[in-house]
Amino acid sequence: MRHSLKYFDKMRCLRKRSAVSFLGILVVCLLFMNLYIEDGYVLEGGKQQIRETATHQLNPERYVHTFKDLSNFSGSINISYRYLAGTPLPRKRYLTIGLSSVKRKKGNYLLETIKSIFEQSSYEELKEIAVVVQLADFDSTWCEGVVQDISQKFAHHIIAGRLIVIHVPEDYYPVLDGLKRNYNDPEDRVKFRSKQNVDYAFLLNFCANLSDYYVMLEDDVRCSKNFLTAVKKVITSREGSYWVTLEFSKLGYIGKLYHSHDLPRLAHFLLMFYQEMPCDWLLIHFRGLLAQKEVIRFKPSLFQHMGYYSSYKGAENKLKDDDFEEESFDIPDNPPANLHTNMNVFENYEASKAYSSIDEYFWGKAPSSGDFYGIVFEKPIKISKIKVVTGTEDRQNDILHHGALEVGEKIVGNKKGRQCTTYLRLGEFKNGNFEITDVEHKVLFDINCMRILVTKSQKEWLIIRSISVWTSQTPNQ
Repeated sequence: MRHSLKYFDKMRCLRKRSAVSFLGILVVCLLFMNLYIEDGYVLEGGKQQIRETATHQLNPERYVHTFKDLSNFSGSINISYRYLAGTPLPRKRYLTIGLSSVKRKKGNYLLETIKSIFEQSSYEELKEIAVVVQLADFDSTWCEGVVQDISQKFAHHIIAGRLIVIHVPEDYYPVLDGLKRNYNDPEDRVKFRSKQNVDYAFLLNFCANLSDYYVMLEDDVRCSKNFLTAVKKVITSREGSYWVTLEFSKLGYIGKLYHSHDLPRLAHFLLMFYQEMPCDWLLIHFRGLLAQKEVIRFKPSLFQHMGYYSSYKGAENKLKDDDFEEESFDIPDNPPANLHTNMNVFENYEASKAYSSIDEYFWGKAPSSGDFYGIVFEKPIKISKIKVVTGTEDRQNDILHHGALEVGEKIVGNKKGRQCTTYLRLGEFKNGNFEITDVEHKVLFDINCMRILVTKSQKEWLIIRSISVWTSQTPNQ
């Protein structure tokens, strides 16, 4: 009889374990199906990213009981937000800038961050942005004091409908105590980062329908001059290509740009796994699940961390983005073009990488005299400025030692092998670089092609780090 009872106990345990494992697998499958099928993505495209991010595994078994409520990843979360300052936006904007802030033990940078956003934007840019500040602390006295400061310093922005301050009551938050301690984090650290995930989920949910795009900032950030114009130029340059996240800073979740239509799903995602890991790790998983395998980050950075004390326990945090440039910089237009070269390309450092706005480059083996890197524009263009940089800091000798830059007209050939019949030389490379302005005044024809020509063989390999083209007006067709 005892043996029978032991046998049945073992069977119950096995069934229980099997059920838990099955439910865990079911949740993962449903999550993937929801994220992929809804947008027509194929699961195969995300397999490599899932393997790459396996270091920080998500464990959905704990969320089986809440999955029913979160399965509609495109729907908004039902929350009553309190407007502490401002009113609902009268019209949709181009970009929403979201900030979430809590009381700090040391330092308070929120007002300086808001000030930087507005001061670094032109009058025309201000018409296209909305700033949403979420005061996410449960201390009502602190919230009232901060709202009063914001209302006094930025009253005209609130009246103009470009600044809103919101708060979510504590009743809407999930359990924040007694959470599991992943990565051996202390309990207070787990609580802090878990609540932060929920804070951002609520903020994203609120901002989902305010604009076309959304950028995530922290409450201790300084902005580059005319950052919106730079962001718009980058978005325009990415037209026709798929992306989930564009990054304008290399620090944490500062300067992460999203399509607003992805915000509801991102909000649900952060809520579902709020206690699993820090927000910036979850953002990487989200990007991968939506089939963006590689980081798409732009340099120089548009946003800089300026705080010295973290919102967690007031600990020192002196992280700085060394790619940040505060003064206005001009992002090139780089109009659509076909790229080709007759040089021997090293591994996957293909021609397209030199013309990209992302931080990558073309790398070819030792070129010979007469070798070239060619650009054939999809449409004839007027060019105002051209800049080409070769070599890198790590490989300073892999530059173009002897070369010239030429522009051409009169295209012949089919789409696969188009080229220009005549070229005009604009100048020679100096120390591996080339730059020329006022091109439209020096070239009288509409430009169809551009090429970098090697004028003398070299034993060193060649890195073309960046090719930047600025256009003037579009020529009459």
